[in-house]
Amino acid sequence: MNQKVGNFPGVTVDKKTGFTSISEKFSARIIDLPGTYSLYPKRMDEWVSYRVLLNQDKDVKADIYVVVVDASNLKRNLLFCTQIIDLKKPVVLALTMEDLAKKKGIQINIAELERELGVPVVSINPRKQKGIAQLKKAIEHTAANLYKIPARDFILNKDLAFAPIEEVQGLMPEISDYSAIHFLINHEHFSLNNQMQDEIENIERRHNFNHTKTQATEILQRYSRIKHVMQVAVSEPDPLQRTLITDKLDNILLHRRWGYLILLGVLFFLFQSVFLLAQYPMDWIEQGFSVTSAWLSSALPQVWWSDLLINGVIAGLSGIAIFIPQIIILFGLITLIEDTGYMARISFLSDRLMRSVGLNGKSVMPLISGFACAVPAIMSARSIENQKERLLTILITPLMSCSARLPVYAILIGLVIPNVFYLGILSLQGLVMMGLYLMGLVMALIVSYIAKWFIRSNEKSFFILELPTYRSPRWNNIVQTMVQKARVFVTEAGKIIMIISLILWILSSYGPPSRMEDIESKYQVAKAAQPDNEDVDGDFATAKLENSYAGILGRSIEPAIKPLGFDWRIGIALITSFAAREVFVGTMATLYSVGEDEEGLRLRDKMRAATWPGGAPLFTLAAGLSLMVFYVFAMQCMSTLAITKRETRTWKWPIIQFVYMTGIAYIMSFIVYQIAI
Repeated sequence: MNQKVGNFPGVTVDKKTGFTSISEKFSARIIDLPGTYSLYPKRMDEWVSYRVLLNQDKDVKADIYVVVVDASNLKRNLLFCTQIIDLKKPVVLALTMEDLAKKKGIQINIAELERELGVPVVSINPRKQKGIAQLKKAIEHTAANLYKIPARDFILNKDLAFAPIEEVQGLMPEISDYSAIHFLINHEHFSLNNQMQDEIENIERRHNFNHTKTQATEILQRYSRIKHVMQVAVSEPDPLQRTLITDKLDNILLHRRWGYLILLGVLFFLFQSVFLLAQYPMDWIEQGFSVTSAWLSSALPQVWWSDLLINGVIAGLSGIAIFIPQIIILFGLITLIEDTGYMARISFLSDRLMRSVGLNGKSVMPLISGFACAVPAIMSARSIENQKERLLTILITPLMSCSARLPVYAILIGLVIPNVFYLGILSLQGLVMMGLYLMGLVMALIVSYIAKWFIRSNEKSFFILELPTYRSPRWNNIVQTMVQKARVFVTEAGKIIMIISLILWILSSYGPPSRMEDIESKYQVAKAAQPDNEDVDGDFATAKLENSYAGILGRSIEPAIKPLGFDWRIGIALITSFAAREVFVGTMATLYSVGEDEEGLRLRDKMRAATWPGGAPLFTLAAGLSLMVFYVFAMQCMSTLAITKRETRTWKWPIIQFVYMTGIAYIMSFIVYQIAI
């Protein structure tokens, strides 16, 4: 129950594990495998399940298989179920969505279905926690061998290719007839020794074994037998008699013209809500940290550890806590869209656009997931069968504005974009936020269109998608996701922010001894001459920061970034945020806490007061827009590069990813700054 679930395909692309108590006698390790429709894998996530079922996964040796079947689409789902039964695995069939089946007028005789399949069948409703106890009882009985594996095959496998099956079983007596067929078809992908590989290959050649013909014959035989099972155990109405609410909604939401306008409206509502709903809690949190910082400054002695606490720890924590409301609201709304079933419709609507740039509708899921985090989004590209489309999707997914960019956008939009409304409801800040997200999406499509001409593939692509029914959202799932994402942000990103904030405090507080001594002596002279001049203290703090190790690092890269409107302090933030983009805010909080003498000011107030050496304001509209655009396109995430390397199994593509994204970020940021200046 603590795993991410969703009412759209491609949620699970790898094994997920949890533990549960089956009965008082024993507990079980539950391994959730990616969903698939048959035992002939095409996508990478289907191969994960396939290897487990064929005993080719060295980490998983399952005792019992619980096959979850959609009662409202029983005929199609029984294909995969009967294939697993013929592998001679202990199977329990869990029948879900019976409520939806009843709405369609479908009636299932569970006792008759059990007799036809030869395995226990249990009706469950996980949304309402119904049937779970019966499912556990069936698992317990299967574990105790009270249910026997059917001795008779669902179809007569030996009619398919009798001689080669018999010869493979001679090499591996423990496997079933149907398993032997899969060893003949996919043995190259199995962990077998060279001798076994050669012997199976010889059997194929000797009998002229035809993979495609065998698969087609098997599927036809299975559906012939499944047709009989459906006639005996299932009562279905005339399909023309009833139109579900799902069909009526799809007529509107998937309309050729209105569908796209509704989609834009949904996205607009999403980004407006992120700003409007989070505004007050963010202000409260920011003000709370400012008051705390000011109180500690007046209450604690002026020593190094109090400076570390206020300007290192407190400043770092403020850079984490202030964005929790936006993270919670964003993921809550995205989960709401997923849960209702609309997310799959977005894939369907986007297929034509995706194909024009070398992708297909299945690429939409990873791209939308990229709005949360590029790492799981790139992993979810395993659900794309076509290798060229999968690679293109991996290359462009980091251009989606992930949740790590959200704190950067929020602080900069609040800094340089006025909080005004049009027509009373349209927030300019929300519109800018939406524009940044759309900018990343448009650039991703442009890059994909260009890259498709360089990545060659003769593999044909197709897009088949099961549109789930619309459902009321599971509010406990939404709340759980919101809490989980906030916890991940605080623990994972927050950990990095805190570490870098503390390191940055050290680098910002200390520098080469000769420089620091020279500044200290100049300060003492100036202070003695003008003891009541507060500007002397401010100049001393600024000079100390500029000559610290962090200041020296920032100054060294300032010539390269000055054409973009960035100074050395922003340069430091660009370097530190490569570990994680959200570190930008923590870096700004630390730098302006160390370098400024005022206490009790909010971070945005300190940034607004920042100036160039000549006194001109640093964070102008041009500089703010330039910095936002840089963060839209820049590849500043080590984790994303690492996962790209793991998924592509080479450093070639992560390097290309880093180079092209950094290049686009620099060029676009330069253009925006020069236009807006």
